[in-house]
Amino acid sequence: MSSESNLINTVEAFLGVSLGSESAVVILTTTVAVILGLLIFLWRRSSDRGRDVKPLVVPKAVAIPAEEDEAEAAVGKTKVTVFFGTQTGTAEGFAKALAEEIKARYDKATIKVVDLDDYAVDDDQYEEKLKKEALAFFMLATYGDGEPTDNAARFYKWFTEGKEREAWLQQLTYGVFGLGNRQYEHFNKIAKVVDELLSEQGAKRLVPAGLGDDDQCIEDDFAAWRELLWPELDLLLRDEDDISAVSTPYTAVIPEYRVVIHDPIVTSCEDKFLNMANGNASFDIHHPCRVNVAVQRELHTLESDRSCIHLEFDASGTGITYETGDHVGVYAENCDETVEEAGRLLGQPLDLLFSIHTDKDDGTSLGSSLPPTFPGPCTVRTALACYADLLNSPRKAALSALAAHAIEPDEAERLKFLASPQGKDEYSQWVVGSQRSLLEVMAEFPSAKPPLGVFFAAIAPRLQPRYYSISSSPRYASHRVHVTCALVYGPSPTGRIHKGVCSTWMKNAVPLEKSHNSSWAPIFIRPSNFKLPVDPLTPIIMVGPGTGLAPFRGFLQERLALKEDGVQLGPALLFFGCRNRRMDFIYEDELNNFVEQGILSELILAFSREGPQKEYVQHKMMDRASYIWNIISQGGYLYVCGDAKGMAKDVHRTLHTIVQEQENVESSKAEAIVKKLHTEGRYLRDVW
Repeated sequence: MSSESNLINTVEAFLGVSLGSESAVVILTTTVAVILGLLIFLWRRSSDRGRDVKPLVVPKAVAIPAEEDEAEAAVGKTKVTVFFGTQTGTAEGFAKALAEEIKARYDKATIKVVDLDDYAVDDDQYEEKLKKEALAFFMLATYGDGEPTDNAARFYKWFTEGKEREAWLQQLTYGVFGLGNRQYEHFNKIAKVVDELLSEQGAKRLVPAGLGDDDQCIEDDFAAWRELLWPELDLLLRDEDDISAVSTPYTAVIPEYRVVIHDPIVTSCEDKFLNMANGNASFDIHHPCRVNVAVQRELHTLESDRSCIHLEFDASGTGITYETGDHVGVYAENCDETVEEAGRLLGQPLDLLFSIHTDKDDGTSLGSSLPPTFPGPCTVRTALACYADLLNSPRKAALSALAAHAIEPDEAERLKFLASPQGKDEYSQWVVGSQRSLLEVMAEFPSAKPPLGVFFAAIAPRLQPRYYSISSSPRYASHRVHVTCALVYGPSPTGRIHKGVCSTWMKNAVPLEKSHNSSWAPIFIRPSNFKLPVDPLTPIIMVGPGTGLAPFRGFLQERLALKEDGVQLGPALLFFGCRNRRMDFIYEDELNNFVEQGILSELILAFSREGPQKEYVQHKMMDRASYIWNIISQGGYLYVCGDAKGMAKDVHRTLHTIVQEQENVESSKAEAIVKKLHTEGRYLRDVW
């Protein structure tokens, strides 16, 4: 008690006032709290030092809170919402570009860009929120085998499979732009379906759906579709007095982050993530999990001039779980050679420590067209290795940004021409047709050295994860995620040797079995519908040449585990193909063992380079046409995995022929039967 009185007397003397005991307690408590807070702050800054290592976090745009959403529709303004479903970021970029132009053209518009996955917390909210939309645009990519992108999957499932609805969207005026590739069977399926359903449910279509083709120049397709919008939007978003007025030509602003250069002693953000325990968090594309490479081995023989890697990620202690048939997303890095070339072309020291920001120094936004930032501060080396797509061909918008920073007038004009509508043919031939990478283009225009803020915002897209069908079963390998990866390596039309980013990383990966300082990567699991039948007695037919074997290796491991548990299995056929049994017959011993153990009823092989005639899996299927159709018509499942542009199309045509001949029906009837199999979930494809 006496010590407390002495302390109060001291405080009174210092402040020059008389305090009661309660006042003193309040002041003392507050003072202690402030001092403790200051000490913690100083301790965290002093401990915030470390070496430059690789980050784990992949940023995602923050969803708009509901209260902000409701407050946006200001008096006299028209609310415009631009939704996007994206897998690689292109649809998101188009959505932001459209929003920026609408904002610049129309004062009456209050515009918002929305990730479809963030639009509603649960499915029930979709209907409630869509009823409040008056004018909306949907930028929708089609991915894989006619599937929605990951961030649009929940919305698409709700919209297409939900309860029967009458015309309930009469208040909505809309436009749809699709992103697809004509080389794939289900070209722009998602955009077409959503466009049709919106119209059927009462919404008014503002302009015909745009169908972008990434096999050519999808930016030109988007620009052409956008031009159709303005006359229609003029009628909706301009006053009558302004409709006849000539619009001011719109010039898109080149996005640029604010860049902050840091002192080398400041902590690199990567060190924080290196020391974080993985725990039992939920991992996804935006929150991958760091895992070590446990096993890496070559699957081809020495006679082969190609390469295929078997790689195992060690997921023990991470909380990562998966099911047989799922996919794994892997964030690989650009190789050192690529990173060093990029640094030289930019004229930037690779050890420079910097961070990027989407706001100005005063905290105001730099604009909604900027992509999400990546974690910082980090070195230029890390940013180029982990976040920049340097080896794909640049989009036209990237060429425009390079032109703006080209010192030589001739180079600037040439870049502007390639990016213009007039330069469409030359862009198609010189950039796309020749498969020129971003770095190759930059090397052709050496005077174009954009600042880091422009390079990462407008020129180099984000390096995307690579997806692989998991080639294991958790019943068989509970703490391992197996990947079967063909090395991408070969000359491009320009003579450059193209090295696939992820396959090259896997080829060079050092496993734990060879070194304690093993390679590691951020990974996450993407669920798939490519699953074995619920009833193990159901017959299955699997078609998977080359690395298309991957998910079926997982299927067979699953069947082995079931059999060891005493479960009775139905028949299983596998059609596998490769070039030559002496060179690229991957997992040969395993497959033969599966046959011997009764896990696989029959292994049918096609070797395309052994005989005088090339023989593929579809030819072997025709040889077994009667048997195949007998299995399918009695409730069996057909699975296909592999190349969508070639093999999967050939197998689909073969199935159509088998149905037509075995059922003795017309072509249209055969296609209807095949479609029914697909709808019933008995004809499943995992194609890329």
